[in-house]
Amino acid sequence: MIRFLILLGFALMFLSIHFQGQLNKYINMRYAYLSISAIVILLFLCIIELIRMDRLEKAAKKKAEATELQRAEGHICKENHEHIHSHVHDHESSVHIHDDFGHTHESSSKWKRAIGYLILAFPIFTGIFLPVSTLDSSFVKAKGFSFPSMELSLSEQNPGVHQFLKPDSSVFFGKQGYNEFKSKELEQFINLSTISLDDDSYMKGMEVIYNYPGKFMGRTISFDGFAYKGEQVDGDHYFIFRFGFIHCAADSGVFGMLVHFPKGTNLNDDDWVHVTGKLTSELYQPFKQVIPVLNVTEFKKIAAPKDPYVYRLY
Repeated sequence: MIRFLILLGFALMFLSIHFQGQLNKYINMRYAYLSISAIVILLFLCIIELIRMDRLEKAAKKKAEATELQRAEGHICKENHEHIHSHVHDHESSVHIHDDFGHTHESSSKWKRAIGYLILAFPIFTGIFLPVSTLDSSFVKAKGFSFPSMELSLSEQNPGVHQFLKPDSSVFFGKQGYNEFKSKELEQFINLSTISLDDDSYMKGMEVIYNYPGKFMGRTISFDGFAYKGEQVDGDHYFIFRFGFIHCAADSGVFGMLVHFPKGTNLNDDDWVHVTGKLTSELYQPFKQVIPVLNVTEFKKIAAPKDPYVYRLY
């Protein structure tokens, strides 16, 4: 029964995430079919477990009936009554001895099983009953961030950390395969005089710009994001970020660009803005690297989008 409840619990958890529209906070929606497949498989396993439980119950019932029948037949044979009674008594004694001998082992096994069930039940409880928070600048403050070396790919550095500023999908390719892949994506942007990054092209465009910054210097670029002050060079620089997923939360990160605003611009963390400007580069001392910087020509505050996340599309 516990196995059935755990399987059903996971199925209900995934269904709850789907119906509440929260799946986009866990995975790239391009892979939503995997979650649906998991629900179907879990419900199928629930049915299998119900059938197994029914068969076990019927087998136990048949065994009990057979035992009762044997006892009834034994009592009819009056002349062998004492012998049968003695035999049964000896058998029960041996069973009790065996039970006593195995008591510690059985108790230990039950505890291990109970702990295992609790571990499985924990994500079900949190997934169904605890609210899912939307990531914002507080996540960046808590984690801190550093800009990855322009010369090294994520796979050559530390693929086990959250990504920042520069989307890097190189970890999912071999070196030669990634070189071919990024060259192919460059072709989609290289001839554009104005690059407007919307929700669908944000991750791809940012990765291309960071991979080939020299090819886009002086180009007009526009995108939406939330402001984050960070370790600024001066009061007119803000990072404009979007939280994004390459595949799922495990390879998620905060992606965007350092933006140079007109003098006197005052933005708070998590203010959403639409920025348009020319791509330049600056030495950003906290990173000790020259990084792409957007020199703003115009900007406006906007409302936070319904879905604040962006996803890597291929």
